[in-house]
Amino acid sequence: MITIIPVETKKQRAEFIDFPHDLYLGNANYVPELFIAQSDLLNPKKHPFYKHSTAQLFLAYKENKVVGRIAAIWNNRHNSINNLNEGQFGYFDSIDNQEVANGLFDAALGWIREKGGNNIVGPINLSTNETCGLLVDGFDMPPMAMMPYNSPYYLDLISNYGFDKKVDLLAYNVRTETASTRAVQLMDRLEERLGRSGIKLRTINLKDFKSEAAKIREVYNKAWDKNLGFVPMTDEEFDYIAKDLKMIVDPRFCIIAEKGEEIIGFAVGIPNVNEIQINIKRGRLLPTGIFKLLFGKKNIKSLRVLMLGVLEGYRKLGIEACLYGRIIRNAKPAGIRGAECSWMLETNYLMNHAIEQINGELYKRYRLYEKAI
Repeated sequence: MITIIPVETKKQRAEFIDFPHDLYLGNANYVPELFIAQSDLLNPKKHPFYKHSTAQLFLAYKENKVVGRIAAIWNNRHNSINNLNEGQFGYFDSIDNQEVANGLFDAALGWIREKGGNNIVGPINLSTNETCGLLVDGFDMPPMAMMPYNSPYYLDLISNYGFDKKVDLLAYNVRTETASTRAVQLMDRLEERLGRSGIKLRTINLKDFKSEAAKIREVYNKAWDKNLGFVPMTDEEFDYIAKDLKMIVDPRFCIIAEKGEEIIGFAVGIPNVNEIQINIKRGRLLPTGIFKLLFGKKNIKSLRVLMLGVLEGYRKLGIEACLYGRIIRNAKPAGIRGAECSWMLETNYLMNHAIEQINGELYKRYRLYEKAI
């Protein structure tokens, strides 16, 4: 018999966070999330998301053993900004058992229905500013930093419940060896042309990080405003993410485009800490995980470009290709073998074309699903 219960205690929240470690035990491609980061993200007293929205976690038990989990999410800002009345589901993990999956989805849909929702979309882990999407192609390698991973059977569990595809999210692999020459040559010509219009590129100034982050936040919220399901971050939410990123960011891979004193575009690439995190047992930094993380950073060989945006009035000028090109040029002497550019909406033809221009290869695909309630 399957029992679904709402998470109400600290112990249950720890079980919720730890369940994937047991589910994926022995899977060479699974990367455990850091426990401390997940604990804060799911704690309404610690994460700024809960100042405007809410979520309910559920656990599935069979014979007193956890066999699944899900989060039902009600994002008030998403609904008000996009004039919608829908909920989301996230953190979905389950054994390969349709009864377990159905019970979890029933619980999430029921909770959202009580909120007055008429639709549900997911997987979205709190908001589109966090990890989201179900991996549907590219199961043969570990995920990059801040990207999800799941087993192939999840596709059947979700489809069998009646969810339909909403949109695919794309991940491109750009190898330094094959992309650098062409990209740098293209970038030099484009940058020269942009310079004649007063547009210049530079690396982020970490000594003035607070001011830089505030300017980047403005561009981020404007540049992504037409993306599907996008919700502008509050100042507190952006500062929360920026504080975490500052610990791992490398200025060589954070490039800013300016016209005069105004930031008009930027790209943020971060070292792929999953190369280290994959060896941190159950996501615990203590007693030894912290040393793996601190001392392993210098050996990281890949990047993830997780943010790239250009203000609408400056698109189609080649700035996007220059931002990517700068990162690639700086990556090669740093010993970086490749970068993942993710995630990109499949309908974002301009950005996808910019990545393809620098020999980016579509190598992973994620999917958002939806279901009317």
